[in-house]
Amino acid sequence: MTVIRSWLYVPGDRPERIAKALAGPADAVIVDLEDAVSVAAKEDARRTVLKTLAEGAEFVVRVNAPATPTGEADVAALAAASEKPTGVRVPKAEDPAELRRVADALGVPVYPILESALGVENALALATAHPLVAGISLGEADLAADLRVAGGDALTWPRSRIVVAARAAGLPSPVQSVWTAVRDLDGLRASTEAGRRAGFFGRSVIHPAQIPVVHEVCAPDPAETAWASELLGRLESSGDAAWIDDHGQFVDAAIVARARWVLALAESGEKQVTDPVKSRPAPENDVTVAT
Repeated sequence: MTVIRSWLYVPGDRPERIAKALAGPADAVIVDLEDAVSVAAKEDARRTVLKTLAEGAEFVVRVNAPATPTGEADVAALAAASEKPTGVRVPKAEDPAELRRVADALGVPVYPILESALGVENALALATAHPLVAGISLGEADLAADLRVAGGDALTWPRSRIVVAARAAGLPSPVQSVWTAVRDLDGLRASTEAGRRAGFFGRSVIHPAQIPVVHEVCAPDPAETAWASELLGRLESSGDAAWIDDHGQFVDAAIVARARWVLALAESGEKQVTDPVKSRPAPENDVTVAT
């Protein structure tokens, strides 16, 4: 089981930052062709992405909105490339038919980003639009602007809508949107903890300094891991379908599923820590800007 905790955005027109990001501690790197790249640099960024893919690098690409000429060019270029990205994030997702066209053209996992009221209303339709849809998430800055709200608690309902749609479609828990106050790591921690309680897992980040905080929040508590291990051990030895554990907690199939998820997270975290590439220290002075 591959568990992705951190998704690091890096501008597509900055090859030196792409190289650092790929060698850094993020579980996944998103090379951005959209918000982090100026209009004048779009073609250069696209060429850089294609060159980096041809060199064998593995990363996700965020294209421009497919309904725009720039987005159409991004999709066409990636479709024609001999080496494909590991996935594509599709911003401004609203139309399931459009998402299907992107998935069919690229043949790689697609991750629609819902950034408008219409996108949120179509959450389940987007999540189930194509077998290659691998996850859905919110673009909260754009969504707040579209809803004419200030963000924060005003987005509680759209967040819940995305969580429910993702799980109803059989997809992983959604990835949380970026925390834009790069130096406010305490705020990042509190927000990420709240997101986990609300059904999100993992987070998009825009600076390497944010990665350790996200990883720590995503790690299961040692006591929780011990509980899960004990519970599954009891299940294996007894074969009981349901029982009352030593703490007086009723255990059934739903609790067992939770225990398996906790252990999968713990095992995945151990693999990430021991991976020699992922263990390299993060560059501290490179700021990427994306929403």
